[in-house]
Amino acid sequence: MRTGFPLARPGQRIGLLGGSFDPAHQGHVQISKAALRRLRLDRVWWLVSPGNPLKARGPAPLDRRLQVARALIHDPRIVVTDLESRLGLRMTADTLAALDRLYPGVRFVWLMGSDNMAQFHHWDRWRQIAGQVPIAVLARPGTRLSARQSVAATVLRPARLPETRAAELPLRAAPAWVLLNLPMSPLSSTGLREAGA
Repeated sequence: MRTGFPLARPGQRIGLLGGSFDPAHQGHVQISKAALRRLRLDRVWWLVSPGNPLKARGPAPLDRRLQVARALIHDPRIVVTDLESRLGLRMTADTLAALDRLYPGVRFVWLMGSDNMAQFHHWDRWRQIAGQVPIAVLARPGTRLSARQSVAATVLRPARLPETRAAELPLRAAPAWVLLNLPMSPLSSTGLREAGA
């Protein structure tokens, strides 16, 4: 494996939490731990992106965001990575294809907040993403209903698992997804930036 790339063995279950993490906060840690437990994952990798194509304003410098994220983590099962920057990628569909090539046999699961599911249909090649990897949608304040009624949720309704079978998700072929209800944090990166954190 290349230097700076996390290790994973065939058969391992790895959750992928992508985002700008501008800044990372305890809400990210909370949903990562919930995903580890509810989906029976071996690891969660935070994919700290070089930038978000859907946001007009660029994030803080990548090195700073990585430093803040790593300072939050006290669980060896959560790994902060700059994989997209190392691979020269910005789009999720491209990242997933590259990880599939680099880590054959690893069972990846895409993790996203319900706020992202509500606008998932605006992502570049969102249908391809849904066909590449199972998706766990983690409840965020005020967006559970909009996520369940979103364009993507409607299109993907036949592939939805009941929450009671969430642990099966990493073993499912895509498309497959589940909405996980969990204790929600009011923290958001946007709110922290606006407060000057």
